[in-house]
Amino acid sequence: MQTMKNTVAIVDYGMGNLRSVWQAVQAAAADSSVQVQVTHDPAVVHAASRVVLPGQGAMRDCMAALRHSGLEEAVRQAAASKPLFGVCVGMQMLLQHSEEGDTPALGLIPGQVRRFDLAGQRQADGSRFKVPQMGWNQVWQTAHGGLRHRLWDGVADGSFFYFVHSYYAQPTRAEDGAATTEYGLTFTSAVARANIFATQFHPEKSAAQGLQLYRNFLHWQP
Repeated sequence: MQTMKNTVAIVDYGMGNLRSVWQAVQAAAADSSVQVQVTHDPAVVHAASRVVLPGQGAMRDCMAALRHSGLEEAVRQAAASKPLFGVCVGMQMLLQHSEEGDTPALGLIPGQVRRFDLAGQRQADGSRFKVPQMGWNQVWQTAHGGLRHRLWDGVADGSFFYFVHSYYAQPTRAEDGAATTEYGLTFTSAVARANIFATQFHPEKSAAQGLQLYRNFLHWQP
């Protein structure tokens, strides 16, 4: 199927925060020719020039919903051939396996998804770390060969983004990490590989810096 230029498909497999993701990507696309569509049709995902894979809820449920929706193959093909942005569980799904429900994932990026084990640890103010992490936290951009990923253009290092999660990605290869965050430990809060970029945090809930990430994605040429 021929790719439709300047189109973004937000994958609707029943488990994403679709309205807020659509609103943010639509806002990022303002004053451009980019068309943004939420879709549950594999043909639309195949035809789109860019794809956003959102996700929220339990990993096992997300993987089952993706498979049963008939969209898994379309997502796999997108990840192999065009810019793809994964969000929250949509990022975790890109790895090989999650401890949550002992769930095999898509296996597009080598690595595991681990649960926070922060029992007995305390934050700087003396309070206990809560799981899930819920709220704003700093994101530190990772440089490889002295270069940051291009999707960080215009986003200050150490910017705050909004998180809601009990599990975190642990990629096997250091070069697949695009950012880190501190929450009782240092964990990978963004991954990138070839035409794939994904974040544990929610850009659509992260004000101007989140919109800048989506804006960069709309113009990214891997």
